[in-house]
Amino acid sequence: MFIVLYACLISAPATCREEHINFSMEAAAPMACMISSQATIAQWTKAHPQWQVGRWRCVAADRLGHDI
Repeated sequence: MFIVLYACLISAPATCREEHINFSMEAAAPMACMISSQATIAQWTKAHPQWQVGRWRCVAADRLGHDI
């Protein structure tokens, strides 16, 4: 499972990027990922204080890279 988050620079909100975070819940249901991934997103945000996460979602590894 991957967390796909969309973050924008705080100093330049038009500058955004997509981040893929490997999340070790491969067999988990997407709803379990959505609930459990909040701590991982908080850690990413703390490590990247210049970025603001706007939205995020959980994506199965086999779906990453497909048109989802």
